[in-house]
Amino acid sequence: MQKVKLIDLGLKDYNETWSCQEEFFKEVVDIKIDNRKNNLSTKTPNYFLFVEHPHVYTLGKNGDLNNLLLNEEQLKAKGATFYKINRGGDITYHGPGQIVGYPILDLENFFTDIHKYLRFLEEVIIKTLADYGIKSERSEGETGVWLDVGTPFARKICALGVRASRWVTMHGFALNVNTNLGYFDHIIPCGIKGKAVTSLELELNRKVPLDEVKEKILKHFTELFEVEFEF
Repeated sequence: MQKVKLIDLGLKDYNETWSCQEEFFKEVVDIKIDNRKNNLSTKTPNYFLFVEHPHVYTLGKNGDLNNLLLNEEQLKAKGATFYKINRGGDITYHGPGQIVGYPILDLENFFTDIHKYLRFLEEVIIKTLADYGIKSERSEGETGVWLDVGTPFARKICALGVRASRWVTMHGFALNVNTNLGYFDHIIPCGIKGKAVTSLELELNRKVPLDEVKEKILKHFTELFEVEFEF
């Protein structure tokens, strides 16, 4: 069973968290390069970061800047920041009340299949939502987790966007729990027009403790990825 070091960063600035991810990512990649170069077999670590971000919009490397509907002044007025980053996917929003998970895994410790990895992340969220009596699913061609797929009421509750190099992952998922969904009005989320977003709070009509949801996410991640978390 693989070990994964769990780090909960609490509420942390996006740029600082990105730097933190990059450090862990580089550590794992450097070990792999050294192993191959010197014929070593040093074990690579795996990390899982939980974080909540202040209001921020992030645009994936192939995203369209036109999907951000605010200019610099309007961003400031909303108390939000903006970053163009090195993950896949288009534009998304992170903010208070949203659980963001950044697994930094060496997939060679698990399986070398990025599509399977994405499906596993989606499945973790699908199972977590099922614990609250919410039926969610995948939407073909649209990464993430959705409700009422194929109906006029289709809405996204969790966004996914990852980067992988040398089979090492970074970035991850963002699950709307008690999120202020008004901030999504200022973007075309994930570049998909005409689709709504939702949250656990909106679906259940009550606030949900973030720590409670995190526990469920970790339980399902443990089972699917067959890992043991270290604190």
